[in-house]
Parts: sequence; C-alpha cells; structure tokens
Amino acid sequence: MHGHYNVLYICTGNSARSIFAEVLTDHLGHGHFKGYSAGSHPLGHIHPRTLEALTAVNLPTTGLRSKGWDEFARPGAPVMDFIITVCDQAAAEQCPAWPGAPITAHWSIPDPAKVVGDDDTIRKAFALARGLLQQRIGLLLNLPIEKLDRLALKSRIEALQAPDA
Repeated sequence: MHGHYNVLYICTGNSARSIFAEVLTDHLGHGHFKGYSAGSHPLGHIHPRTLEALTAVNLPTTGLRSKGWDEFARPGAPVMDFIITVCDQAAAEQCPAWPGAPITAHWSIPDPAKVVGDDDTIRKAFALARGLLQQRIGLLLNLPIEKLDRLALKSRIEALQAPDA
C-alpha cells in the first residue's frame, strides 16, 4: 500500500448510497483517498434526495453522475485499492475482474430510495444513509493501512460494518 488510495463504492443503481460514499471519501480523504462510485445496473441519474442530502451539509455535487461498474474494469481506468459494496444486492452479484487485485469488503447500508412515507420520513432516510457512510468512511480513513497486511486490512474494513465498530 502506498499512501494515496482509490476506493470504489458499488451499489446497484448508483443513485444514492454509493454516490454519498464517493463524495464523503473525497471530502474526508483530504487528497489521501479518492472516492469513486458505480452501479451494477446504474439508473443513469442521481436521486434528487441524494443531492438534497449532500447540499444540506455543504458537500459538493458538481460533476456527479450515475455510471456502471464496467467503467472501472476497463483498461486505462483508475486502479482501485479498495472496492466496497454498500448494498446487499450488489454484494451478491458477480463482479467484474478488477485490475490491481483490490481489497474488497461489504457494508450493508439501508436503501433510502426504497423508503415510503412523507417528505420528512424520506429526508431522514437519506440523512441516515449519509450519516452511516460518513461514520464508516471516517473509520476507514483512520485505519493504519501501511501497518496491516492484506488479510488483516480486509478483516478490519469488513468489521467497520458492525454497528459498534
């Protein structure tokens, strides 16, 4: 491991959770971590509530787009150090062969786009997903990456899934 890390977050639609993770990693990573996001079956647009939840906490939304994971498996794509699925459906799918043999992990984040209810209920679901990802990403960014071997690092990243991590 080398001191600058690329992290790809995967979800099915790439419209909410993985987008949150991309933005949060860029924001909290201070140039040491670069976030990317993709979907196994991208919707082609970002959920409006995702953009609302990001701007509510002054996070940037410029340049964000919904994209497929095949974009990151092609020659010339950025080489990923970590690939983290953030939805259970994408975690169960057959992923592409990723260049560079990245460390993979899964974090189950409830899908805010599937929440039904009034505006306040839906807004809270998006804020919850953003908050869970912010907590886990903050912990990821503070792992002693250079001091851990691949197996220990994978184990530590997976353990961030636990609510008491």
